[in-house]
Amino acid sequence: MITRMMRQKAIRGPLPGRPTARAAGSVEHQAMLASRLTARDKWLLALLHEHRVLTTAQIQDAAFPSGRSARQRIRDLYLWRAVSRFQPFQQLGSAPMHYVLGPAGAAVLAAEHGLDVKDLGYRHDRAMAIAHNQRLAHTVGVNDFFTSLIARSRYHRAAGKLVVWWSEARCARHFGDLVIPDGYGRWQASTRTGSEVEWFLEFDTGTESLTKVGRKLTGYARLAESTGIATPVLVWLPTSRREAGARTALARVHAQLDAPHTVPVATAAADLLDPATPHPSPAEPVWLPLTSSRTTRATGPRYSLAELPDAWPGLAPPADPATPADDGDPAEMSAASPFRLPPPSPIPPRATPNRVARGEH
Repeated sequence: MITRMMRQKAIRGPLPGRPTARAAGSVEHQAMLASRLTARDKWLLALLHEHRVLTTAQIQDAAFPSGRSARQRIRDLYLWRAVSRFQPFQQLGSAPMHYVLGPAGAAVLAAEHGLDVKDLGYRHDRAMAIAHNQRLAHTVGVNDFFTSLIARSRYHRAAGKLVVWWSEARCARHFGDLVIPDGYGRWQASTRTGSEVEWFLEFDTGTESLTKVGRKLTGYARLAESTGIATPVLVWLPTSRREAGARTALARVHAQLDAPHTVPVATAAADLLDPATPHPSPAEPVWLPLTSSRTTRATGPRYSLAELPDAWPGLAPPADPATPADDGDPAEMSAASPFRLPPPSPIPPRATPNRVARGEH
């Protein structure tokens, strides 16, 4: 009633019905989740485990038809402690809500693979620590790059689809002794041939010196020499002006490599995307390869992701996409060497309406 005043603190209290952290790990809570979590929910939990943090908009791009359905479902997952959330400080306006894997969600993932939560190397405090990590903006930016490609796949099937997405941590486990990419991806064209292009991503936020950006090519050259595989390196930059400077630094290092053809490079800038178009993404024709004598200039024909192999006629097609084994016997795992789950597919499972999860559609 209007005559009954309520303190503002009470209005802003925790949402009702959210169990405690201890209750979220109980057998009863896991039994409840068994009747409520859909295949898409579990896929989203695996995505959070692999890529650490996703915003509400990224979750929508990855799996939901609208912002309303995404917010409704992620709220349920939050109430069930399948996910946890935080909102970083922002000088102007409000930052979007950021989500990480919650304790109940980690228990579900572990149970699916016949493991204990400790075998995954998961700890809730470590998952939430990304909120204070200096690389939070970089991690969110990399994830935004790939989730926009997933959205492009879902809404513009003629453009192709993202079929592989590895996190920086997974790349580090495979290639960390030589180079640590910000991510690895594979795009499949929508043509009958189903041609694919794979790449390592270098996501630039404008904080590193351009000299340091260029020097990274030497690590990719060593990787190509050790594996015998030429994998394109895509450098994503915030502005066209910075792209022009980065191309000068990249071209200088690229020309000094012993075998430059083993390290194909292309650059693109975020301001080349038209925000007025629905679902803008790096799949659009924004990529400029380092191939001509004018490599230091950000001019020339730009390619889409699907067209990039045409810029390097001698580039061999990607090998079998099967993931190299980077897991192990759970009995031999420890907290220092946790069991590695396979990377989740970038393609979300098709949602099927039902009595319980109707609110997510």
